[in-house]
Formats: sequence, structure tokens, C-alpha cells
Amino acid sequence: MPKWLKFIIAALLLPVCGGAGMALLKVLQACGRADTTWVPFLGGAACWIIIFCLLPKPMWVYVFGHELTHALWTWLFGGEVKKMKVASSGGHVVISKTNFLIALAPYFFPLYVALVVGGFALGNLIWNWHGYLVWFHLCVGAAYAFHVTLTFHVLQTRQSDITGQGYLFSAVVIFLGNISVLLLGIPLLTARVGILNSLGWWLEATGKILHWLQRVL
Repeated sequence: MPKWLKFIIAALLLPVCGGAGMALLKVLQACGRADTTWVPFLGGAACWIIIFCLLPKPMWVYVFGHELTHALWTWLFGGEVKKMKVASSGGHVVISKTNFLIALAPYFFPLYVALVVGGFALGNLIWNWHGYLVWFHLCVGAAYAFHVTLTFHVLQTRQSDITGQGYLFSAVVIFLGNISVLLLGIPLLTARVGILNSLGWWLEATGKILHWLQRVL
């Protein structure tokens, strides 16, 4: 797909981005009193931010997760991973096929959060870890903060994944991907609103923005 077409698609998706942001605010307001979730989650995020600011950044761990995410999404789309190289200074994967989701997945899919959730779900199934939910939320907060801070850090430098897809298109996909994770994940973590409610608010907010644009234009 040529970059000029991706630019047009990204511009057309801007109202969807606005609707997603409005829906996220509504979800946060509805789930704001879930103290047993938010206190340990924010505590875990704060612990990671302190580590991020004071200690050397664990770039090898981030790069490994980045390249592994490329690989996982390649397998998801039926491709093959032929080679993967990881180093603190950067890495790359050699894959048999690619698309914009494979290229941009590491910037919106929090792999280490998924591993924490998967590990806890398995442990809870086998050993009944329900009594350790506080620690689970703390680890999720730390893992998500890891994803956000280090993704922002690497985006300060030129990324071939971004330039290859176009800046506006990449920004829209990354924004929508991250918002989608939150709109699905927060209801699951807090159990205060349903996922269908969250997605419904997204659709409703997008419709309001489109209606407003129709009146203005």
C-alpha cells in the first residue's frame, strides 16, 4: 500500500482516535473507585518509573520483547521467522511476510503485560492464586509502565518500523492500538464496566465527533 494512501486512511481515522480518547476517559471515570486495583497498579507503575529514572535502562530486555513481538505477530499472520538478533543497541528479525500490524505491533502490544496476565491466569487455574491479586495488579502496573516508558524512549530515535509505514499512519495505528488495549484491559482488571460498554462508548463518541464535523464542514 503506498504511503500517500496510508496518509489518507490515517487522516480519515482521526475522528476514531478522538472517540477512543473520549471513551477511555469515560471508562476511567466509571472505574475510578476500584481502589483494590488502582492502588497496587499505580504503585507498580511508580516503582518502575523510579527504576527507569535512576538506574541504567534494561535495553536488552526491551529489545528482546520488541523483536519477539514482531515474531509472534508474524506467526499470527501465518508467516515464518527465519532469524532473530537481539542486542542492547538494537535488533532485527528476518521474516517471510510483513504488514503494518506486524511492523508496528511492538509499539502498541505490551508483551510483558500479556506474559504477566497469562502467567497469573495459569497459576490461578492450577494453584488458586486469587489471594495474590494485589501482587498481580502491582506487576501489571510495573509491566505496563515498562512498555510505555521504553516505547517512548526508543521513539525519540529514528525507527525503520515507523518511517516504513509513514509517520501519521504509524501514529494513528500506535495510538489506536494502545487505546484498544486499555479499553479492553481496564474493564477486565477492575470489573466495574463491561467490555461491550467500553466499546459502545467508543462508537458513540466517534459518532458524536463525525456529527460535529458534518455540521462544521
